[in-house]
Amino acid sequence: MKRNRCVNWSYLKRLIDVISPVLLFVLYVSFPSPARGDTPLYKAGITLIPYPQDVQLTGETFDLPNPLMITIDRDASEKDKFATSELRRQLSDRWNIRTELTTDRRRAHIVLTKRGAERKHGNQGYQLHVTSKGITVSASGEPGLFYGVQTLCQLIQSGDGASPFVQGMAIKDWPHTTHRAVHYDTKHHQDTREYVEGFIRDLAKYKINLLVWEWEDKFAYPSHPEVGAPGAFTMQEMQEITRYAQNYHVQIVPLVQGLGHVSFILKWPQYAHLREIPASNWEFDPLNEGSYELLFDLWADAMEATPGSRYIHIGSDETFELGKGPTTREKAKEIGRNGLYHLFVEKSARRLQKTGREVMVWERPMGWTRDVTTDEGVGQELPPRYKVTPHEGIVLTEAYGYETPELKYARQAKALGFQLFAYDPNAGIECLFVPYFHRKKGAMRNNPQVIEGSLEHSYDFFRSRLGENVFDGMICTSWDDSGLHNQTWMLRFITAAEFSWNARSDQSLAEFTTKYFRNYYGDDVTDMEELFSLLNEGAYFYMESFERNVWHHGEIGKTHIPDLPRTDVLEYNPYWNTEYAHRVTLANEFLGKMERALQICKNNRAADIDNKYDFEVFTSIAKLIEHTAKTYLDLSSLEHSITKAHQQRFLDLDSTLYYLDQARATVSDQLERRKEVFDYLVNVWEKTRLPKGMDTDEKKFFFQQDRARHFANRTPDLTYHIYDEQLLGLENYLDKLTAYRDFFYERIVKPEQMYLK
Repeated sequence: MKRNRCVNWSYLKRLIDVISPVLLFVLYVSFPSPARGDTPLYKAGITLIPYPQDVQLTGETFDLPNPLMITIDRDASEKDKFATSELRRQLSDRWNIRTELTTDRRRAHIVLTKRGAERKHGNQGYQLHVTSKGITVSASGEPGLFYGVQTLCQLIQSGDGASPFVQGMAIKDWPHTTHRAVHYDTKHHQDTREYVEGFIRDLAKYKINLLVWEWEDKFAYPSHPEVGAPGAFTMQEMQEITRYAQNYHVQIVPLVQGLGHVSFILKWPQYAHLREIPASNWEFDPLNEGSYELLFDLWADAMEATPGSRYIHIGSDETFELGKGPTTREKAKEIGRNGLYHLFVEKSARRLQKTGREVMVWERPMGWTRDVTTDEGVGQELPPRYKVTPHEGIVLTEAYGYETPELKYARQAKALGFQLFAYDPNAGIECLFVPYFHRKKGAMRNNPQVIEGSLEHSYDFFRSRLGENVFDGMICTSWDDSGLHNQTWMLRFITAAEFSWNARSDQSLAEFTTKYFRNYYGDDVTDMEELFSLLNEGAYFYMESFERNVWHHGEIGKTHIPDLPRTDVLEYNPYWNTEYAHRVTLANEFLGKMERALQICKNNRAADIDNKYDFEVFTSIAKLIEHTAKTYLDLSSLEHSITKAHQQRFLDLDSTLYYLDQARATVSDQLERRKEVFDYLVNVWEKTRLPKGMDTDEKKFFFQQDRARHFANRTPDLTYHIYDEQLLGLENYLDKLTAYRDFFYERIVKPEQMYLK
């Protein structure tokens, strides 16, 4: 039975006097209030995503018969026929309903048609009417008919033992935002083809129509085969995936980075002469003609691999080194770094546009008038001599933090003729899990500030920015910097799908969140807000553990391990439990929280729900966080064992040896548990992806890091998840502790035993 959690406010009130304001805030953001359903569909038990622009419930009901008759127009296009086949597939797979096609509308239970459809809302709009006699889906365009079918499939309900039914209603629906894009970043992993195609189906279900796929080396570029990683998708495979996506009205937009972000290319020695800074593989020299020759080869491959796509994205963000190279310094003094950037963009876009593609780039509305040397690229206005006019026709897809409530800069860029994509605010690059319910500003540093979660941030952004006829599209990013599993991003993707389609619905964020969990996983799913909150919190605990603060930010929060015993008298320095008392307290807290998270995962894996694989992923994450907590407790116990051995040194040699063996067992057990937890994670994640950094018979993986030092690129394989534990050196510690134990036995215990005999 589904359980609804409620907050005991009187209990919380009593806690106010004993819990600090910070803990109260974390408690609040960790356990969201249950959703209050304000929209008519939610009140009717319908979890449709995205919410339609206009819907009227009639009180009627249509029971789906079995078999069920469907009719489509005699002159239906191939894509309309595909939409029909999708409806039939879902009715069969999900509801076990056998369907037949008929040309006689009088016999049909479901009519799919373009006849009589409204045209004022474009080819993505549709109308859906449900009466007690049947269902009609009408649309003027192929996308609209497909979206109407996707809506219908989500409207089907079933009672306790009753046949499936659809509540009576009239829907008129269309998108606020024409192009609704998800950015799919695979720079540090490669998913299987089966997974990619399932991902495309999921996005299409929620009316996403662009997949901006950042390949890096996950495509086997025919013109330069060395760039593609072992196992990368071939030209034929990518063309087939592209056509597969088009059936679902999803356009694959290849994103092949230009200028910056190109270590996957410039790591190769044969291209080192194209680097802006010879010592760095991060960035192309924009003044070297060879840079363009190589990039145009790769871009030509990408366009051939995505036939029928309207766009190509050339990236070109994070140009940290721009204007700092030996050949570019003087040019930067002359035209500025913005000038150098747009010199590259214009030269690239001019040639690419001749192929018929529209060129997307990570640029922000009117961002070219500002100082891009700041971290956020939103600095002060540039002096006139450094201002540039961007190349005509490029599509702007970058975030910008200097916008006004009236969308001043977006409107200026729009007036200049640029296509604008609203950039769903970054969710962050946290490890393991997306910070949906609360974020820590400066999370990788000491004393971070707790702020609103990425869900609320996106919700506020969409509600305030879209629906004003300014933006042509929306792009929701999922940066692979920290190597999260793609399924952890689904709530973010579908939030973007919801509010880019309809930015003006009356639903609250709490209602949408609860609706998402029921829609994506099924009505029998339980405790999902709690689970996501626990993983949200636990991911920060994981990030703040061991060397994860140190690897990117220097000597802060560095973790040491307990002192080893030494000399005949078992000297040691007992500092660890004092220095790390706070971490031990947190470890005990998160041990309990992860036990709860694992129980929620177990409960849902046993239930009759959809997308059960996600709970394997969530389990692997919770196990790793739990293991991190246990490791702190192990280190605490380790020092306690050494302390007891020290205390027994001149009291009881057998007891001394016992506690030394206990210390060894603690470390040994920790190492065994780490392997078990890591092996489980690898096994789960590699159900949907290729082994990270794998070799094939034909090719070896060439691993080289770059200046970005991404968390997921610290190792060639999935050991980046446990790399920080490896840095502790517990294996070496165990060897030394064992050597000391043997030394102590041979030097002290054994002679004593022989003497006593």
